[in-house]
Amino acid sequence: MTTITTGELRELFLFESLSQGQLDWLAGHGVVQDHPEGAEVCAQGEPAEFFFVLLDGEICLLQAVSGHTLEVTRSDRPGVYGGAVQAYIDEVDKYAHTIRAVRPSRLLALPARPFGNAVREWFPMATHLLEGLFVGSTNARRVVDQRERLTALGTITAGLTHELNNPAAAASRAADELGGHLVEARRRLSRLASDGVDCDRLKELVELQERFVDRARAGGGAERSPLRVSEAEDELGDWLEEHGVEDAWDLAPAMVAAGFGPDDAQAVVDVVGEEMAAPAMRWLAEVLEITQLQGEISEATGRITALLDSARQYSQLDRAPHQRADLRRLLDSTLTMLKRKVPEGVRVVTDYDPDLPEVPVYAAELNQVWTNLVVNALEAMGGTGTLTVRAFRDRDQAVVEVADTGPGIPEENLPRIFTPFFTTKPVGQGTGLGLDISWRIVVNRHGGDLSVESRPGDTRFRVALPLTEAPEREG
Repeated sequence: MTTITTGELRELFLFESLSQGQLDWLAGHGVVQDHPEGAEVCAQGEPAEFFFVLLDGEICLLQAVSGHTLEVTRSDRPGVYGGAVQAYIDEVDKYAHTIRAVRPSRLLALPARPFGNAVREWFPMATHLLEGLFVGSTNARRVVDQRERLTALGTITAGLTHELNNPAAAASRAADELGGHLVEARRRLSRLASDGVDCDRLKELVELQERFVDRARAGGGAERSPLRVSEAEDELGDWLEEHGVEDAWDLAPAMVAAGFGPDDAQAVVDVVGEEMAAPAMRWLAEVLEITQLQGEISEATGRITALLDSARQYSQLDRAPHQRADLRRLLDSTLTMLKRKVPEGVRVVTDYDPDLPEVPVYAAELNQVWTNLVVNALEAMGGTGTLTVRAFRDRDQAVVEVADTGPGIPEENLPRIFTPFFTTKPVGQGTGLGLDISWRIVVNRHGGDLSVESRPGDTRFRVALPLTEAPEREG
């Protein structure tokens, strides 16, 4: 280690405007360190003891992210700096990055605390402004970040409520109708017995009814076209009318929907006789209507269960924060939650690799990424276009692409697209943090990469995630 002259300091762009007294202070407090190629000048997370300035050679700044080491930048320009870069802020006491010598390098090391005190003494106003900018932007990001999350939660909640309303209303309506039909079916069966249908024939009739119900539950006439259904209703209505069933045309639609036809009606007549055909048909119509209502309730509650399962998958409330997960299921749950936000003019296309392996992730956080990307894509298309969501494997990474056919991102905005608070939306409509949050989740939390390619009619956000478990970091 050696000292440095004030003349050498003045040649550095960082110190060229300092006074002679300030240069004397730097020369008196700083020491010159020589580092061989590959040596670590300082390490992320260690106590921030020195402010380093490159004199000659080349250095790179590294960032540890979820167990992966990423190179942030590198330079061979004398005067570039690193280490305790926020020494003028008392709260910052650890290195935020690692400095490594790319080739043999000389660096000036200034003790952080004395250097920070000197900066505050030399430039008090500038120090206050910088400290306010740092603390203010950090607090603003935290507040807006929370608001972004709450806004996203509100959007998802509104969508889920809307989606749940339809099947819930259908189940409630069918349940209300079911009670009345059950009472009427019992009453009509009792009347058949009191009108002279003996026990043996009632047993045969009930067995026939069970066969018709089983067939209705298996699908009945669901596969027929509307024209064929209309023809079947006419045919059954004519048959019923010919056999004295007064409300034939009211009964026919529900009976045909259950797969009931003239041959089945004749089988009923063969059991109960012509004189009891009408009351037997009305009883069967009630039973088949009950079957239809049970089917509607089952379908509606199944839809509710599926929606709640999607919500649970989306929120990951019942799962460990970090685990291996199927990205395809995460994407599907997000699309389900956002279904209400998809305009009628937008077509949603999914293209998933069936052999994509599970990936170690923070699933709930990734769902927020998918939400941000999908909502941005929908808003960019302005109500018409195609949203395409792809998931596939690219060597040792799982890749998710969210593409839209909107007008694209202006080329001059692409370099700033992930910058905090940058937004192209009108004032009050965007915080500029959605993509910043997404970038931090993908890069900082998962050691992955988030990038974008855009041209008119084809904008693609690409999320790349490592397939292997990130090693645990100390501390």
